[in-house]
Amino acid sequence: MRLFDAHCHFDFPEFDECRKQVLTRTRAAGVTGLVMPGVRQADWGRLAALSSPDDGLWYCLGIHPWFIGEHDAADLDALEVAVERKAPGCLGVGECGLDALRGSITEQLPWFAAQVQVAARFNMPLVIHSVKAHDQTAALLRSERWQGCALIHGFSGSYQQACRFIELGCYIGVGGVITHDRAKKTQDVIARLPSDVLVLETDAPDMAPAGVAKGRNSPEYLPDIFAQLANLRGESRDWLAEVLLENAGKLYGRAPDVLAPT
Repeated sequence: MRLFDAHCHFDFPEFDECRKQVLTRTRAAGVTGLVMPGVRQADWGRLAALSSPDDGLWYCLGIHPWFIGEHDAADLDALEVAVERKAPGCLGVGECGLDALRGSITEQLPWFAAQVQVAARFNMPLVIHSVKAHDQTAALLRSERWQGCALIHGFSGSYQQACRFIELGCYIGVGGVITHDRAKKTQDVIARLPSDVLVLETDAPDMAPAGVAKGRNSPEYLPDIFAQLANLRGESRDWLAEVLLENAGKLYGRAPDVLAPT
């Protein structure tokens, strides 16, 4: 059984003093690959340096809605240049998107649209941050006539919103929220969705599963999220693990054995 973490900030400073040890434990737990999404231009070089496709360490390049104030138009130009380069470890564009709980949606929209356009231009998948903004996110994808694959990371919206995203070619990210007893609505939605649109993620060091301290999440806890997902859906773990890995491969455009090498 192999698991793949489709969204993990393994480049963040929280892992600087323990990255090698965490990676060893992560692999021992059966997680054989992960994707590190970019959040700001200043971090892109670090992501590229940490990536190692042969070891299942991949990355994306993007500008997160929380950090648009640190950037200007030249950074969007730099993003296009970097994505066009098609570095071996770079799988997509993001983390980008909209967040109604932090900052202004009006200010975030042009940054999100620009990154959707870059991804479309170079046929790359999107990693999307959408918080209390699912309807606006879906509307922008429709207005941009998005035709590619995308990950709606850490999804916690309604069943109807999930279905609209799926119609737009999106995969639904399943993270630690489903392990919390309070998350009944999200658990119900994830249990009802088709298996072929789901991917696992940790969002480490954030979005900690039950029993893990806030800000202390790690890709080594992905099996806990997977176990809860299998329980919610009543599906065979071996079968579900295979489906989830295939989904991640389709999302990121790599064969499962390449994306998550043994």
